[in-house]
Amino acid sequence: MGSELLKIAEGFSIVAEGLRGLAKAEGGTKEKAVKTQKVEKQETVAEEQQESPATLEGIRALMAQKTQEGKSKEIKELLQKYGAAKLSAVKPEDYPALMQEAQVL
Repeated sequence: MGSELLKIAEGFSIVAEGLRGLAKAEGGTKEKAVKTQKVEKQETVAEEQQESPATLEGIRALMAQKTQEGKSKEIKELLQKYGAAKLSAVKPEDYPALMQEAQVL
């Protein structure tokens, strides 16, 4: 998991560097840069989740992101589909399918 976190941190660093350059080039407002940063951060996280195998930590991060997007109800329904009231009760063999369905939400 340490290497995954390092990859994520490296991705955020690259995104931040790009945003600084973009803000300087456009002379944009801070608000515009923050919105761009959020979008790029979500794209980076989504790409890393697609590349990595489905792990409990990866699914938890994806579901946390979806919850922040206001999809708590859908997450609960998805967990119930796999016969679990919470993520820790999902069977490990169901992780890949659960991760794939959660990404679609």
